[in-house]
Amino acid sequence: MIPEMIPEETLHWLAARGRPVRLIATGGGTGGHTYPAITTIRTARDLLAGVGVELDVLYVGSAGGLEERVAAQEQLPFHAVSTGKLRRSANPMRMICRENLRDVGRLARGVVQARHVVRAFRPDVVLSTGGYVALPVGLAARSAGAALLVHEQTTRLGLANRLLVRRASVIALSSPASFELLPPLVRARAVVTGNPIRTELLHGAGSKAVRALNWSGWDAGLPTVYVTGGAQGAVQVNRLVAAVLEALLPRANVVHQCGASSLAELQRRAEQLPTGLAGRYRVVEFVGSELADVLALADVVVSRSGAGTLAELTALGKPSILIPLVPTGGNEQEHNARYLQQAGAAHALLGNHPTPQDLARALDTLIGDPGLRARMAAQAARLGRPCAAHDLAASLLSLVSVG
Repeated sequence: MIPEMIPEETLHWLAARGRPVRLIATGGGTGGHTYPAITTIRTARDLLAGVGVELDVLYVGSAGGLEERVAAQEQLPFHAVSTGKLRRSANPMRMICRENLRDVGRLARGVVQARHVVRAFRPDVVLSTGGYVALPVGLAARSAGAALLVHEQTTRLGLANRLLVRRASVIALSSPASFELLPPLVRARAVVTGNPIRTELLHGAGSKAVRALNWSGWDAGLPTVYVTGGAQGAVQVNRLVAAVLEALLPRANVVHQCGASSLAELQRRAEQLPTGLAGRYRVVEFVGSELADVLALADVVVSRSGAGTLAELTALGKPSILIPLVPTGGNEQEHNARYLQQAGAAHALLGNHPTPQDLARALDTLIGDPGLRARMAAQAARLGRPCAAHDLAASLLSLVSVG
């Protein structure tokens, strides 16, 4: 089912309680798990502030993980618990190894630690966004009687979430396609909220991107391709794009966010471009506060197919060429890319070794057919859920009144 806006009576009930809402958030290891939790916390805080209620948050994660750094940036109290990683294999016998046995012990210790944390904090509700650290916290939440909301970002269920869904009060999905992957007995507790993205990404302006990038060679008469491999860049994506630049630039502008490791190589590549084409290529290490404007400028996006990226592309209705990172745990990126391709919202370069020729053909088709770009954009927008942060926060706060 689809979540509704949080009822006014729920917010007023929370206000009448006369005390803050207490939330434990957990999930981490990657930005794909961490940032949806952070965005949901921000949105829940805004909803509660409208009726004069505070939100007390404790973020529980792994020591030294991304989630600890992000929690510090958000000025959120943080508590670390032990966790372990299950190394999967198609051969079950290979899973019986020293590292897995060691990490089973770490998981057990983490459950005990998390139980102490949960009982001491006494949350009204626990938000789990996945990653290995979410498992001990989710198990502890239910054993302590706290309501548990599990959020899944990908079209497939991550391992931690597969182990937690039977204990969850609510299972929030990013895609309707995930319903059939749930055990039948828990589907009645599932809602489709989408995957939260930063609200500011919805309000970009392409003209601001041209100014922010100091892009004097940008040609307003040509479509613009935005290439990204994520904050750290992606060497595979960078090399594929570098190989097709001279064929692409006569027909398009290209802004390329490449990461630190490839910057020097791509700057040298830019210097080798013919004078008439070089100005249309803008390579940068990182796109920060101007990301919303860069996305607004883009007519086509070339990227990996992580859950966060796909949430942004569909919320904005952007046609894309997706190059999944393979392998990842459970091949989530390939499943994500395949899902968008089947919906007509993207072109996916599947398989372990896409070639420059594969990318060139995909770009040639999209650049040369504005009608196809428009249809693909419309299909992407149909899948998008720009209100995901609100819907997830609403589902979370609704559990407080019944938890």
